[in-house]
Amino acid sequence: PCNISSGSHIADIYNITSVLERHRHRYVINKDYQNDLEHNGMLCSGISEDDKCIEVIELKDHSRFIGVQFHPEFKSQPFAPHPIFVSFIRAAIDGKKT
Repeated sequence: PCNISSGSHIADIYNITSVLERHRHRYVINKDYQNDLEHNGMLCSGISEDDKCIEVIELKDHSRFIGVQFHPEFKSQPFAPHPIFVSFIRAAIDGKKT
């Protein structure tokens, strides 16, 4: 599971505090760099349950800049799209820039 920070863009998308997503990666964002990333405008908004790696990162001042370590496409279906995709498409349709 991935613990989601309240008040983040990804928390607004999921509307829950913990998610279980599918992974297939060989690299992680080391949590040792969290302070440096956040000092420079990023928000580490999803942390692995074991508190070892950053699962979700976003720009604090941009609602469409969200990066994830997992694969939301693995849980998406034509008539049940993943919440991240729904949010991105809605933002694109609405023309939101922040």
